[in-house]
Amino acid sequence: MLHHTRGIVLHHFRYSETSVIARIYTEKFGLQSYLIKGVRSAKAKIKLSMLGHLSLLEMVVYYRQGKGLQNIKELKPAHVFRSLHSDIRKSSQALFINELVYKSVKEEEHNQVLFRFLFDTVVELDNPANFSADYHLVFMLNLSRFLGFAPRQNYTYGSWFNLCEGIFETHRPGHPHIIEPDYTETFNKLLSSPTQNIDPTPLPASIRKILLDKMIEFYRLHLPAFSGLQSPEVLHEVLKA
Repeated sequence: MLHHTRGIVLHHFRYSETSVIARIYTEKFGLQSYLIKGVRSAKAKIKLSMLGHLSLLEMVVYYRQGKGLQNIKELKPAHVFRSLHSDIRKSSQALFINELVYKSVKEEEHNQVLFRFLFDTVVELDNPANFSADYHLVFMLNLSRFLGFAPRQNYTYGSWFNLCEGIFETHRPGHPHIIEPDYTETFNKLLSSPTQNIDPTPLPASIRKILLDKMIEFYRLHLPAFSGLQSPEVLHEVLKA
């Protein structure tokens, strides 16, 4: 049966000489794997360039529940990027967001609220009029709400943040998984920021790196299958100024 849905490309890999398998987070069916034939041939209707990281798609797909590999009849861009690929700062953030979502969102059931959040995030990041060096930090915190382990907003001045429990505490927890009081006020400000209204003054690069490393640790503690990320090194290098 044919269905129309939107999708966000998270990953693709070679399946044969002319075919690929693409992992796409869809609005109707959640995360799905699609076998796309002939993308490497000269006459291909679906071009490999349409399957780049975070590409936003309008799709006509065949769907069979329980089938491991689904098929696509048609697809076209749902949004044409304006600055995401030309601005190295944004492309490095997009690479990070893509890897984070790919390694943390495993839902094979539809979640339209999560899908719209991800879709709108990519469109917003691509807006040529907007850039925040801290955008990916706020995104991580907002995504954690959908994944079920958002930090509790109970900050008081001088408190510690317990990464295991996801709460601020007045005394140092008895384990090393913490954010120290030197950084918790900044962390709390990020926690309270919508992506549309991030403080235009960027954090110092050293603090941004510390908080990103702590947030990645936070994800590892709360998502047992969450593996290491490779993109933060590139992100730190691009945004270090």
